[in-house]
Amino acid sequence: MKQTTSDNTMVKEKFQVEYEMHNTSLQMLWAYIGTPSGLDKWFCDKVEVNGKKHTFFWQRTPQNADLLLIRQGNFIRFRWEEDANTKYYFELKINVAELSGEIELEITDFAYPDEKEEAIELWNTQIDALKRSIGV
Repeated sequence: MKQTTSDNTMVKEKFQVEYEMHNTSLQMLWAYIGTPSGLDKWFCDKVEVNGKKHTFFWQRTPQNADLLLIRQGNFIRFRWEEDANTKYYFELKINVAELSGEIELEITDFAYPDEKEEAIELWNTQIDALKRSIGV
């Protein structure tokens, strides 16, 4: 059963996936997730930035997102333009295990229940591209 609001609109569910980033330095990983020149190496074909507005291009098709939060070297959070009046966002966050020092990339995103597995698979594909770009 799909979760809906009182006005019968479907509700997206928050999900998180974590990826081990073996043999990657924090600085290198941040350069790939926290900068437009890094994002266009694995996340999309091109990124244009105008203030807090980021336009991501895939095969010349633009999709706009607003930069909501950024903590240099730690995480970056965006909201797609289509989700402007919602609580939905996507976030790329670097976690370092206290004891082992292992670096993980944590993705937080939102998807409709019937699209969640597809969204996770898309992230898996994107992170595979990131790992190839970094050489992991």
